[in-house]
Amino acid sequence: MRILARNVRCRGGEIDLVGLVRGTVVFVEVRLRSGSAFGGPAASITAHKRRRVVLAARWWLAGAGRAYADHPCRFDAVLLRDLDPAGVEWIHAAFDAE
Repeated sequence: MRILARNVRCRGGEIDLVGLVRGTVVFVEVRLRSGSAFGGPAASITAHKRRRVVLAARWWLAGAGRAYADHPCRFDAVLLRDLDPAGVEWIHAAFDAE
């Protein structure tokens, strides 16, 4: 993955990483949860959070990332249960822009 942007923020949304993989723009949400009392890192990507990521992705594609506006896009999630690299789970196409 070639990193195109980090910590993209706009009013109402944010994206942790934007990258390019074989012509596809990948918007990455990184979630860290050390405990599972509230469902772990995957459970923390709520419908509200997904909407915020999608909003920021559209904003980025209309502005700084307009050169990539015609590329296919996907939304990935990187889940960490702690800071141990062995505990990293990367979910490709974790959610849609709907």
